[in-house]
Amino acid sequence: MNPLSLRGVTRVFGDGEAVVEVLRGVDLTVAPGELVALVAPSGAGKSTLLQIAGLLDRPTAGAVEICGEDAARMSEKSRTAMRRDRIGFVYQFHHLLGDFSARENVALPLRLAGKAPAKALERADALLDQLGLAHRRLHRPAALSGGERQRVAIARAVANEPALLLADEPTGNLDQGTAEHVRDAFLTLSRNNQLAALVATHNPNLASQLDRTVTLSGGTISESRQNTP
Repeated sequence: MNPLSLRGVTRVFGDGEAVVEVLRGVDLTVAPGELVALVAPSGAGKSTLLQIAGLLDRPTAGAVEICGEDAARMSEKSRTAMRRDRIGFVYQFHHLLGDFSARENVALPLRLAGKAPAKALERADALLDQLGLAHRRLHRPAALSGGERQRVAIARAVANEPALLLADEPTGNLDQGTAEHVRDAFLTLSRNNQLAALVATHNPNLASQLDRTVTLSGGTISESRQNTP
């Protein structure tokens, strides 16, 4: 059962003469534990593809399956539960809650999933420890560096042990040195938790560290190649 399967996915915006066809029949599968880099020029539809894969948008046509379940057959309530329980999101900006500590930010999705407060905080502490942030767990985002905030965001994304991790330029706002630390954190947690991941990135260093690179061009996947270990 693949965490993500897209078949013939198209996405059209507008109507009449203003129609813009962003995606034109995308076929893409991400296998269990596979880390896939999605590369494309700006404006080519990477973010649109991630939003559809993450059930935040619906395709104009085509099929989206998450862990073998057809998204078209899901109610809005089921789509919300699927996003919460089976999909993790990492964005270019961390989107942490400013009034919460690092551990509280990581524990939040666990609490939303019904975990007891003590268990949620225990899981948050374990993840932050893996990322070298145990000593920063009680700090709020404003007291953390950009790289630390992004590592907290990665920990939050994997807190519920999702089957699929979607990341949109996770190192895009960081300088090279910090980006490398965040890249390593991302890879460590992804592989330690046996996650499948689809990562939109312009960063060749990040893309080369993943298992496979796919190129989005002209609204379709124009190339797919395995990366050399």
